[in-house]
Amino acid sequence: MNLSLSQLGWQAFFQQQLSLQEFEHHQISRVVAHHRNEYVLRNEHGLYHLPLTPSLPAMTIGDWLLVDNDGQFVRLLERKSVFKRKAAGSQLAEQLISANVDTLLIVCSLNQDFKLSRIERYLTLAHEARVDPVVILTKQDLCSDADEKRALVQQLDPLLVVESVNALDSESCASLLLWCKSGNTLAVMGSSGVGKSTLVNTLSAGNEQKTAAIREDDSKGRHTTTARSMHFLPSGAVLIDTPGMRELQLSDGEDGIRRTFADIDALAEQCRFSDCQHKGEPGCAVQQALDNGDIEARRLSNYHKLQAELSRNSASLQELRAKDKQFGKMIKRLMPVIRHNKKGY
Repeated sequence: MNLSLSQLGWQAFFQQQLSLQEFEHHQISRVVAHHRNEYVLRNEHGLYHLPLTPSLPAMTIGDWLLVDNDGQFVRLLERKSVFKRKAAGSQLAEQLISANVDTLLIVCSLNQDFKLSRIERYLTLAHEARVDPVVILTKQDLCSDADEKRALVQQLDPLLVVESVNALDSESCASLLLWCKSGNTLAVMGSSGVGKSTLVNTLSAGNEQKTAAIREDDSKGRHTTTARSMHFLPSGAVLIDTPGMRELQLSDGEDGIRRTFADIDALAEQCRFSDCQHKGEPGCAVQQALDNGDIEARRLSNYHKLQAELSRNSASLQELRAKDKQFGKMIKRLMPVIRHNKKGY
């Protein structure tokens, strides 16, 4: 089934980047999947496979690009938004998660997997990308204190949109259709087993993703989604599903942390010292608020944790980029010598 550009999520932001010649002579395509050796593109004419080569820029699901009539890469369009993280484990690299998303659906279950600090981490990711976050609390049918937990999430930010649903019930999820408008691109993120795939199935009005029942001993769901996938909803919206991430380490997020912890950031402006670390310094307004019970120890601890993580990862990645830049300059200097030596033979 062929889809129009609007059904693929095309917006004026991308249209404005094209010249008339580009619009008439190139094919506008969107990355709908990223495999080890290729990108899968989709345009008005169907699916197309673009082999992954060193000359291509790093791309991810959701990216828009131009290809010529022979299917050759022309250029990557400027992104409206991008989600990225430090690669999992000890690997020193930055990993792209998805691009050109308008709304992030942060999915968290109301069972034993419920964690406010994890929600704050995803909120930081959304705010850094300047994407509207919506927190979706799933499995309300299995939780006896759903209202209390929802209130705890709402306390993180009075303006935060928080929805509590039974992901299996289309009527329960009807409120989410407000963000599933034609041309809008949404991404679903959350830990393994919180009900992301079930939610995708319900919003898609079909069983597009595999699902698995939760384990009865610890209420944890089973990991079922193994790759990022793009779905086209009946409403005309585009939905990107992502696998549950064991690690979501920040690689960029100073502004995201400031917006997620706006209450602490506002208090920090009142501290006696401009470089106050909020760890016992005299005249610390943040510490005073903690002592008065105006902010939680858990929230302040997570604020410090995310800041330290960001500082550590940013420094490491900047060092890696500097080394890559130096290596590139060295190769550029050596190329004339290499070409000259080849001619000599």
